[in-house]
Amino acid sequence: MQISIYQQAYKTTDSVENFMEFYYGLRMHFFASDLLYHGLSPNQISDAVAKAMNVAKSSEMNLREHFRPVFSSIANEIISDCKLTRLGYGLVLLNAETKISIVGEWQLKVLQRFLGGE
Repeated sequence: MQISIYQQAYKTTDSVENFMEFYYGLRMHFFASDLLYHGLSPNQISDAVAKAMNVAKSSEMNLREHFRPVFSSIANEIISDCKLTRLGYGLVLLNAETKISIVGEWQLKVLQRFLGGE
């Protein structure tokens, strides 16, 4: 009979990182691809996400809290997507193509709230 030596090693930092990823994911209820249904093209969405992430970086936000690259399935195709928090989704909308009605409406709504309903 052979004896096997098994050593189970846990890294505390891995456990904490996994928990944080799970925790952040609980707050991500939006997908960037949702904007396809509002008239934005995949390229427009990609550009808006990149700009929103740049805003977050320059504001020293933790990107992992608001943006998570994922793959989604739409019409039997696998696409590169981004899971977003409410703040992340808002940043994407603020940085999207302004010729799309949902984008303009969102920007006006944000400004009206910011300016106190003027």
